[in-house]
Amino acid sequence: MTLAQALREASANLKRANIGDPRLVAELLLRHALGISRVRLYQEPNRALSPGEEAEFGRLIGRCLGGEPVAYITGHREFYGLDFQVNASVLIPRPETELLVERALALAREQALATIADIGTGSGAIAISLALNLPRARIYATDVSAPALRVARLNCRKHGVEDRVYLLRGDLLGPLPEPVSLIVANLPYVEEEEVSRRGPAGFEPALALDGGGDGLKKIRALCRGLGERLRPGGSLLLEVGLGQSRKVAGLLGSLFPEAAIEITPDLAGIERVVGFTLIPSPVSAARSH
Repeated sequence: MTLAQALREASANLKRANIGDPRLVAELLLRHALGISRVRLYQEPNRALSPGEEAEFGRLIGRCLGGEPVAYITGHREFYGLDFQVNASVLIPRPETELLVERALALAREQALATIADIGTGSGAIAISLALNLPRARIYATDVSAPALRVARLNCRKHGVEDRVYLLRGDLLGPLPEPVSLIVANLPYVEEEEVSRRGPAGFEPALALDGGGDGLKKIRALCRGLGERLRPGGSLLLEVGLGQSRKVAGLLGSLFPEAAIEITPDLAGIERVVGFTLIPSPVSAARSH
């Protein structure tokens, strides 16, 4: 079987199984099986696969047909133009989460962000993307999962930010050693019932998905603990799910009535990021100087 034949056959099998972008997925898995670039794949369409290569490619396609995400099969996922290592210990970074990075960088253009905290960092994708774009910032990245932090550490090393991204194990804001200028968080926000329905077929870690009964358990806990963790004038950016933004904005408004709250939609029009900035009181503003 040649490379071109293998691609055609795998694409057809994936299409019949209703796998999205079957040609692209087949290409990614074939390149991964052979350890070759996209350019080389298309330079040698008539190259024959060895029996071992054909068997390995078939094994990868079988995993995909079984529902396993391509990112877990290849061990990689692109986020904000960067390549990150991922495995089943961490949530696969989503394109919509890039909005958190964009909003954080927009804030950085308006005010100095000396210290940033990424809560529930997982693979470290958000923290590392910010570190590479804000070289003067000190970034804390917390996660309750030790296996997730091991993945984040690999990615920090890969992107050369080990000296500016401080990985801290613990729940939510607990591990932070000081108040920060900005908190960003992509916490679990899937409803508990939905996570349970996925069962063993859900390859991503339930810990990173399960947001309790209405999906907001962790988000509520974070919001209620913000007071002593944000510097005067500090900001918060939260990713939320479909239909959750108004509830979260209402909670923040009740906890911080003087804060300026903003909701930002993603490219699909879903209200994806809830943000606010604390308005410092005259006393706290004087102390900060």
